[in-house]
Amino acid sequence: MLLVHPVTELIRFIPVLIATLVAGARADNPLWSLTVVAVIVAIALTRWFTTTYRITGDQVELRTGLIQRKRLSVPRNRVRSVDVEADLLHRALGLAVLSIGTGQHVDKREQFKLDSLDAKLVPQLRTALLAHTRGGAETADAPAITPETAAPGTTPDGPAVEIARWQPDWVRYAPLSLTGFAIVAPVVGLAFQYGFAQIFLKSGTVQDVGHRSAGVIAGVIALLVVLLVVVVSVAACARYLMTWFGLQVLDDGKTLTIRHGLFTTRQTTLDLARLRGATVNEPLLLRLARAAELEAIMTGTSPRQKILPQAPRTAVHATLAHLLGTARAQPPAPALVTVPLRPHGPAAHRRRYTRALGPLAAAAVVMLVISLAGGHIPTWLWVVLVVAVPFAVALAWDRYRGLGHAVLPAADGNPAWLITRSGCLDRDRDCLEAPGVIGWTVRQTFFQRRAGVATVVAASAAGKKRYHVIDLPLAQAWELIEAVTPRQLGVPAGR
Repeated sequence: MLLVHPVTELIRFIPVLIATLVAGARADNPLWSLTVVAVIVAIALTRWFTTTYRITGDQVELRTGLIQRKRLSVPRNRVRSVDVEADLLHRALGLAVLSIGTGQHVDKREQFKLDSLDAKLVPQLRTALLAHTRGGAETADAPAITPETAAPGTTPDGPAVEIARWQPDWVRYAPLSLTGFAIVAPVVGLAFQYGFAQIFLKSGTVQDVGHRSAGVIAGVIALLVVLLVVVVSVAACARYLMTWFGLQVLDDGKTLTIRHGLFTTRQTTLDLARLRGATVNEPLLLRLARAAELEAIMTGTSPRQKILPQAPRTAVHATLAHLLGTARAQPPAPALVTVPLRPHGPAAHRRRYTRALGPLAAAAVVMLVISLAGGHIPTWLWVVLVVAVPFAVALAWDRYRGLGHAVLPAADGNPAWLITRSGCLDRDRDCLEAPGVIGWTVRQTFFQRRAGVATVVAASAAGKKRYHVIDLPLAQAWELIEAVTPRQLGVPAGR
């Protein structure tokens, strides 16, 4: 801690250090920046003297602070997950950062985080914190774990099963998730905000070319678009490698362990007793490349707890089959993966096209009225409207094609499962077990009532909290609820 915290704090306050360096240079007094560095280092060093933690049979406690003392206390039976993280500096010093998750969304300052622990202590500490998930009585005073039991791929309960492993060729799917645009877009927006566009467009070279040929301008724009796509793709691949390099997903029957990271390694341990299902996320571009992402539906963790990043669909389905099969007392996992979904009928089909083409039809009517009233509508607006029609038709077709649901009834002591899918640009296939459903909502808008359909919402304490079955015929809505949670259906109003 005496080395890690000063370094991390100096990196955190780089903008302040630059400002003091500039101010010191103008005042011809370099001691300004040195004084700021000394203050930052001194404050960082106090963390070692003021940070203590202990683990009792019932509580995990952390005390920090010099001027304002702060004490965090977490009941051990409330621990839902344990995350272990180590960046390059931590790894070089043999240290790690251990974070405890309780399932509550707290402020970053209120997170229970033990920074700069000896990495050799982490396996034993993680085992003690998750002892209640194994039904044992281990505490912080449990015998030390040997290097064999603490090695990757093994647990105190025995060898863990590897259900997924990262492959280098998965990087090719990284640009298809559009995360690169999320990285580059703020940079481009900032450049335009500070007048880059005006400087570029008002330059003499651009204006001279513009006077000569509009084709050259179009070529330059096309080249910039290609360059942007290349930069975005490279950024997405770099981020993918840094985050998911070396991914391993291990299952020991009690917990699920996820390890990944290139420069900063992360290890997340999740209690499988809190698993309620899984979500297969298939954005449009990934779907076209026959790839997907896998997320766990769990109570007490992130709403989108990712298990697999962008990966081939076969790998996602294999991991899903194990996760909801072997780890969940053998429900019909192959059926969860391959079961055909029930379409929602002609009314839902009609609504997809109405909602896609309706705005275009309204825009056409407004433009026609303006034209008949003597107003001028640019030709390019009509061209854009006509070109948008086939795209809207394709969108409606794909949205209906991706709409559906299925119910796997309870059998052989296994619970029933609700499977629902919807979306086009961002499509989710949710597999939720019946014990994870804590309530139902049958919702109808004005237009849904006229079409005789409804949206059924299954409420859960896990994952996204709400799982929608969209535009289901009203008569089937009550059948769906009864099939998933038998004898729990109240009498609908008016029935």
